[in-house]
Amino acid sequence: MPLSSRLTPLSDQNTTPEQQRVLDAIQSGPRGNLDGPFLAWVHSPALADHAQRLGAFCRYGTRLDLRLTELAILTTAAWWRSQAEWQIHEPIARQAGLAEAVIEALRLGAVPAFETPAETCVHAIGVALYDTRRIPEDLYRQGVALFGEAGMVELVGVYGYYSLVAMTLNAFAVDRGGDTPRPFAE
Repeated sequence: MPLSSRLTPLSDQNTTPEQQRVLDAIQSGPRGNLDGPFLAWVHSPALADHAQRLGAFCRYGTRLDLRLTELAILTTAAWWRSQAEWQIHEPIARQAGLAEAVIEALRLGAVPAFETPAETCVHAIGVALYDTRRIPEDLYRQGVALFGEAGMVELVGVYGYYSLVAMTLNAFAVDRGGDTPRPFAE
């Protein structure tokens, strides 16, 4: 799907060697494509290089089950109303086993009826961070019991990283185009 944004499009004529190095690294990594924020970030190759490596960890390297990571990403996309982030991750979340009813409730801004305590906890942590910028003590203890301290650190990292992604996509009007309807009203 062709991406567009408000940034100057890169071409053979205006891509620097450093930008090309980062683009090649992203395309040869686990993602295999430049979907999402990467064509924005590459305007600052150093930022793109660091952010894509953090993103690869947050998406593929945490101890969290992929279903839970994708739940955190969709919670973030819905909170930021990030069209492209939702469009990219909604099919991944479904494939990872997140229930259709949960996905639709998140899109609508409703609290889903979750299937597991881990899903409930992941969502509650994201809502707490976005609404109050803190995690209440009882919710924190529940998260540590479910995911361990390292898992909690990684979960907060996923929320932080995907907030950066959502802000980037929204700020630079990244659009995936195509016939897929936008998940959120503008």
